[in-house]
Order: sequence, then C-alpha cells, then structure tokens
Amino acid sequence: MIGSWHGLVIDCKEPLKLANFYKELLSFMIVQNEADWVVIGDAPDRPGIAFQHIDDFVSPTWPEAGVPTQMHIDIKVDSLEAASKVVLAQGATLESKTSDIFWVFKDPEGHPFCLVKL
Repeated sequence: MIGSWHGLVIDCKEPLKLANFYKELLSFMIVQNEADWVVIGDAPDRPGIAFQHIDDFVSPTWPEAGVPTQMHIDIKVDSLEAASKVVLAQGATLESKTSDIFWVFKDPEGHPFCLVKL
C-alpha cells in the first residue's frame, strides 16, 4: 500500500452551498470551512469530501457530450421514492429513472449523482 484515501475534491461555484447539499444527503458534518474550500465528513479525522471554488467552473453536460462528468457519487438508500423526494426538495434535479436499482440526479451545480437501492 502506498497510502490511504484522504478525500474527494469537487470543483464548484459555491463550496458552502454544495457542501451543505451533500452534508444533508449523507448525514455528514462540516469539518473545515474556508471561503473557497469546504470539507464534509462523518468525523474530522476521517476521509471526507471537499468542495473547492473555481471562478470559471462549468457544470458537466452529461449525458450530452461537451463537458464530461469526470466523477459522480453513488448514494445507497432504502427507498428510491423517499430519497428522491428529499433530494429534489434540496435542489437536485432528476435526470433519469435508469432502472429499479438506481436513479440518476444532478446536484444544484449540475454534477451527476445516483441514488442506489441494493
């Protein structure tokens, strides 16, 4: 092993706003909050998700070509229907109900993510 996973960094326009969106989705806490950099996680000393401000950020255009997705988060849920209502109320948009197992959404800044029922 070379090292251990420390975190995932997501480019965005509004780090605090997007961090709060995922914080609520994952029941995480904010572990670092600076003007251009916000980190969420389940504990300050564990891997987290960071959101960094990019002045000229362009949202992914997936599924259309143009600006690739580059990453997406899969979130395991008990009920696609119940979780869908929550994420839509928090500013997500539904892209597709791809299957009985996962639905694809976009977060408030256009990054795709999936709700997955396993």
